[in-house]
Amino acid sequence: MSTATAAPRQRQKQWDTRRTEKRRRLEAVRQYASGPVLQQGDMVAVLEALLAPGDRVVLEGNNQKQADFLARMLTQVNPDKIHHLHLIMPSVSLPEHLDLFERGIARKLDFSFAGTQSLRIAQFLQDGLLEVGAIHTYIELYARLFVDLTPNVVMVAGYMADRQGNLYTGPSTEDTPTLVESAAFRDGIVIAQVNQIVDDVSDLPRVDVPGSWIDFVVQSDKPFFIEPLFTRDPRVIKPVHVLMAMMAIRGVYEKHQVQSLNHGIGFNTAAIELILPTYGEQLGLKGKICRNWVLNPHPTLIPAIETGWVESVHCFGAELGMESYAAARPDVFFTGRDGSMRSNRALCQLAGQYAVDLFIGATLQMDGLGNSSTVTNGRLAGFGGAPNMGHDPHGRRHPTPAWLDLIETDDPLARGKKLVVQMVETFQDGGQPTIVESLDAVAVGQASGMPLAPVMIYGDDVTHVLTEEGIAYLYKARSLEERKAMLAAVAGVTPIGLRHDPKTTAKLRADGLIALPEDIGVQRGAANRSLLAAKSIADLVEWSDGLYQPPAKFRSW
Repeated sequence: MSTATAAPRQRQKQWDTRRTEKRRRLEAVRQYASGPVLQQGDMVAVLEALLAPGDRVVLEGNNQKQADFLARMLTQVNPDKIHHLHLIMPSVSLPEHLDLFERGIARKLDFSFAGTQSLRIAQFLQDGLLEVGAIHTYIELYARLFVDLTPNVVMVAGYMADRQGNLYTGPSTEDTPTLVESAAFRDGIVIAQVNQIVDDVSDLPRVDVPGSWIDFVVQSDKPFFIEPLFTRDPRVIKPVHVLMAMMAIRGVYEKHQVQSLNHGIGFNTAAIELILPTYGEQLGLKGKICRNWVLNPHPTLIPAIETGWVESVHCFGAELGMESYAAARPDVFFTGRDGSMRSNRALCQLAGQYAVDLFIGATLQMDGLGNSSTVTNGRLAGFGGAPNMGHDPHGRRHPTPAWLDLIETDDPLARGKKLVVQMVETFQDGGQPTIVESLDAVAVGQASGMPLAPVMIYGDDVTHVLTEEGIAYLYKARSLEERKAMLAAVAGVTPIGLRHDPKTTAKLRADGLIALPEDIGVQRGAANRSLLAAKSIADLVEWSDGLYQPPAKFRSW
C-alpha cells in the first residue's frame, strides 16, 4: 500500500495584478476623461492620480520629436506625491527632462542619447541628483522595454488623434509604436499628446497607432517640438572635410563596392553626400556604390537623390523641413497611402544592424586601439544608434560584395564582415586631440560607479579609421601591435601619432595596410569646396525645386 500523500493544495494565485492595478488607476481619473480625451488644464491632477512613486515611466524624447507638453506637465506634479520615478528615455533633449530630477520627481535614468543636455546630466550625476541605470544603444533600450524595463506609464507625441484614440504620427513616427506597444500589451498606461484632435478616424490622414493601444489623448497647448538634428549647412563644410570625403569614396566605398550604408551625423559625412554628384560622377561610380540608405532624410542628400544616385532611403525619423520633399519622392522614401513619409526608428536600427554594408561616423575620442566614446570629462552625451550600427553582427548570413571583401583567410568557414568606419579629424576644434592615450570614459565610468566603461564603439569592431592623414585598414591587422602601428600612422601629431616609426609606416603603406591620399589617387590640392554640389542651404532648396523648407535658423535670405 502506498504511503505517498497528496501535496497540500496551494492558495489560488492572482494572475492579473497588473491589470487590476491599471483598472484602479484608470478609475481614479475617470472624472477628467471624455472617453480617451483629456483636457490640458487637468493634466497635472491626472498625472498625480495615474502615477505612483517608483513607477517606470517612458517619456518620449526622440532624436527629433519630443512629448514636450507632457514633460512640462510632469514637472508640475507634487514631489511629495510623485517621486523616485525611473525614467526610460531614448533621448534626453529638453531642460524639463532634467528638471524632473532637480525637483526630486525622478531619481533613476536609463537612456540612449543626451545631446544638448549632456553637460547637465554629468553635473547631476556628480551631485548625486540622478542615478544612471545604463547608457544604451537605441534598439537595446527598446528591447529591454519588453524584458526587464517594462513601463508602468508611457507618454508619447503625435500630430493628430481622433476621439477614439487612433493616432497619426506621420513622418515623425520614430519610436512611438514601439514605446506604446511595450505598455499597451502588459497593462501599462499610454498617454499621447497631439497637436490636434479630430472627431472621426476618417479625418485622420492614416492611422499609425490604433486607438485600442492608447488610453488617453490630450491636445497640447502648442505643436510638439522637433529638433532639426541632422541638418548640416554646406557653408560650414571645409576643404579638410572634402579631402576626407574624397578619401572615403575612393579608399572605402569604391574599394569595397559599398552599396548599402548608414551615415552618422557630421560635416564629414555631409561632404560625402554632396560630392557624390560631382567627384563620384567623375569616377564613374553611379550605380556601383551608395544605392540603398538607412538614414534620416538629410537635406545634404538631396543633390544625390536628384541626380539618380539613391535608390531607396529608410528613415529613423523625420527632419524638419524635409516633409514635402520626402512626400514628393515616394520612389525613394517609404511613404503611406496618404503621401507622407513613415519613419520607424526600431526597424531602421534593425536595418542598420543587419542589412547594410557600412556604417561610417565620428566620435569625440578614440584610443590607440580604436575604442571610441562620446562620453568625456564633464559630458555624458550618450551613444544613440552608433553602437548598434557600428558593430559587426555575427548573426548575419546574407552575402554582399562589400561584406565578402573583408574576408582575409582561405578558411571555407570564414564569414564576411560589416564595414565600421570611424571618420575623425585628429584634433577637435579648440586643439584637443581626438586620438588619445586613454578614453575619458574609463575614468568617468569608474568615478560614477558604472560596472562598465561607457564605450560607444569597441575597437575590435572598427574595420577602418579615416583621418585627414590617411586610412588605416584595421581589418587587415595581423597582430595587436600591428593594429596599434596602423592607427598611429594616421593619427597625425596627436600623442598616439607621435609614436609612429617612419620606417614602419612606409612598410605598412607598401603592404596596403594603410593608405595616404596619394596612394588611392586622391589629390590633396583638388580637395576644395568647388566639388560640393550645393554650397549653401539656399542651393539645397533650389535642388529640391522649392520642396525643402528649411527651418528659420538655417535661412540666410
